[in-house]
Amino acid sequence: MSAPVRPGPELDPDLAAALAAFPELPPLGPTTLDVLRPYATVPPEVALADRALERRDVVVPAADGTPLTLSVLTPTSAVAEAPATCVYWIHGGGMVLGDRFSQIDIPLDWLEELGAVVVTVDYRLAPEVTGTTLVEDCYAGLSWVADHADELGVDPGRIVVAGTSAGGGLAAGTTLLARDRRGPAVAAQVLVCPMLDHRNATVSSHQYAGPAVWSRAANEFGWDAVLHGTSGPVSPYVSPALAGDLTGLPTTYVDTGSAEVFRDEDVAFASAIWAAGGQAELHVWAGGCHGFDTLFPQAPMSTTARRTRTDWLARVVSRLR
Repeated sequence: MSAPVRPGPELDPDLAAALAAFPELPPLGPTTLDVLRPYATVPPEVALADRALERRDVVVPAADGTPLTLSVLTPTSAVAEAPATCVYWIHGGGMVLGDRFSQIDIPLDWLEELGAVVVTVDYRLAPEVTGTTLVEDCYAGLSWVADHADELGVDPGRIVVAGTSAGGGLAAGTTLLARDRRGPAVAAQVLVCPMLDHRNATVSSHQYAGPAVWSRAANEFGWDAVLHGTSGPVSPYVSPALAGDLTGLPTTYVDTGSAEVFRDEDVAFASAIWAAGGQAELHVWAGGCHGFDTLFPQAPMSTTARRTRTDWLARVVSRLR
């Protein structure tokens, strides 16, 4: 008989106060998904307001021929260089919410500070599509970026795959696909509080079972939406925690909060990269809830987490020039 799970670490006081003032929304589930979807999107004119960039939308075919929209965001400030670093951005939302402009402020920090071109993908969401379709959509977009590097003004040797939450998990799966198919060369991956393990069985997934930014129950719904109707073993490209071989991956940044569902699977993924002889930098922010630096970017912990992440990426890409 397993020991009972103890309560999880407490929230950082600043984040706890911010969460207490946060609008209360209904729990995510089959009857509330359509209600919650509008809250997970931001109009592009708002998301990109006051940014020194040019936007171009392109449509590329998915593996099954379905058109996918990518937005190419190119810096217009003096920091821009050619060829530039490219950040291929995959948004979060539990694989059931959001669009290509969700959490876009994270990579736009890198556009402004590092002169990176940001390409963001509108992959299809569950439950409308299931199984490997979501990660295959992300891989199709990445392949287009690599094939059009000259046109985009980016260095094909400096393509970074990045994402947050579900997008972090899809980023990890996309990078695994690129390695296994000998596809686009990925120089680095940035996994922000990534959603990596469909089993929902870690200690932290039990510690944060109740109401939260992303709870165990919400996590179960998200994974059920992705896996519903699929047969056979779950693909490690969908649930990267299942990957038995993490050799040959690019240098990886993983961060998470100590007070969130994904804490333990994120720590385990970084540890598995080290065990495979790879390089990973791991940050567990004490008292951080899921997505704290996106929800509350002005909180002291958030500014530190963002600065740390940007400094890491700046060091990595400087060594690739």
